[in-house]
Amino acid sequence: MKPTGLLAVTLAVITLALGACSNQNGNNLPPPEQAEKKPAMVGSGGAGSNLTSDDAFVRDVALKNMAEIQISRLAIEKTANPDIKSFAQRVIDDHSAAGDKLKSAVSGQTFDWPAELDNKHKDTVDELAQERGAEFDRDYLKAMVESHQDLAAKLESRLDVQSLADWKTAAAGRTRSSKAMPDPGKVLSDVAVRPDASDNAITGKINQWAAETYPVAQQHLDAARSLESPTTGRGL
Repeated sequence: MKPTGLLAVTLAVITLALGACSNQNGNNLPPPEQAEKKPAMVGSGGAGSNLTSDDAFVRDVALKNMAEIQISRLAIEKTANPDIKSFAQRVIDDHSAAGDKLKSAVSGQTFDWPAELDNKHKDTVDELAQERGAEFDRDYLKAMVESHQDLAAKLESRLDVQSLADWKTAAAGRTRSSKAMPDPGKVLSDVAVRPDASDNAITGKINQWAAETYPVAQQHLDAARSLESPTTGRGL
């Protein structure tokens, strides 16, 4: 059934009005440069798959750094194993220096630098504080392995992919002969880990810090794994 005169005119008016609204709504959309801005993702790719904003990255690694220092201070007090005590002191020294360097790199920025540990890391410290003897040694080293694995993975997101691959190949080859990772500042100094490139000055400083910290974190991880092996066979 075809619309009659008045109905046809009414339908035509409605159609034109809807078309005008559609065009008007489309024209009112904000241009891309005025769209809501989200935190910038940094770096040009990095070796890691999960890139975060500079602020989130700094807060995360600062918390990890702080936790490793506090846990290692417990180890200095609690362990009777001289090798574990020596390792804990090295962690304290190296991570204290790394924390100071990171804080200096981001000075003047409004980053959310943590004043204390978050609940997750506090729980780990509190649990270890209740332990003693072989049980503490085992769980301290386990915590150090897991923490340094997490830290190394985080740092990799800020590193140049090819230089990281070259460094890992060299480290694996030299570790195979010595059964322990050599001092990365000496033996591996000819295979430098490069920071991921960035046009942002602050991001560049953070990436450079990650490149300097990564070999030390890997050496700590290797040492923790080596120390962990004898403690895991005690049937605790």
